[in-house]
Amino acid sequence: MTGAPASAAGGTSGAKGATSASGVPGAPRNVGDPKSVRGGKLGAAAVNQASLWNIANILTMVRLVLVPGFVVLMLMDGGYDPVWRAWAWAAFAVAMITDIFDGHLARTYDLVTDFGKIADPIADKAIMGAALICLSSLGDLPWWVTGVILGREIGITLLRFIVIRYGVIPASRGGKLKTLAQGTAVGMYVLVMEGPLATLRWWVMAVAVVLTVVTGLDYVRQAIVLRRSGIAEREAAAEGAER
Repeated sequence: MTGAPASAAGGTSGAKGATSASGVPGAPRNVGDPKSVRGGKLGAAAVNQASLWNIANILTMVRLVLVPGFVVLMLMDGGYDPVWRAWAWAAFAVAMITDIFDGHLARTYDLVTDFGKIADPIADKAIMGAALICLSSLGDLPWWVTGVILGREIGITLLRFIVIRYGVIPASRGGKLKTLAQGTAVGMYVLVMEGPLATLRWWVMAVAVVLTVVTGLDYVRQAIVLRRSGIAEREAAAEGAER
């Protein structure tokens, strides 16, 4: 019998089992240890870096890589070879399909990143712009059609950045129909078609151009309304603060 109280014995054993961040047994853990803080920052940075390589961003990168590949395939042998045009259509189709899935995956599984916010719209405009410019340069599509579609896409993208301080313009059903019509029409023009199919693709492109213009005007209307409401809310908040 040593006569030592049980609590003291327990305290001794607990002290032996406790180890601080510095590795000294029994010493209290220093939560403010610079090494610990630095390690936490590095760990967080590693996690953020890893999150860049999610499936949504990878699909966006694939779409960006497909753009130069599509242009090369489109212009092979003067740009009129049906086989090369079929391969170009396959690259364009893959790019359009990845456009559908990357945004959905990012929103569904919380994979939204700053890279994706910037790269996704660039990839969308790049593949569509490359296809339209190639088609017009080959004489398959009037330049005014390319100008209308690209002008609308670039203009609306800039408009969204301008009014983002007041709010976000949500994607409309008309905008989704426009994207579908554009992708279908351009894809049909990429393929070498004759006869009734060539006539059909002309009408599909006409629908795409109409939707492009109408939805573009609707976005402008929404931007004006959003800006006015945002300014009104700020003025109201300023007046309330003065009172």
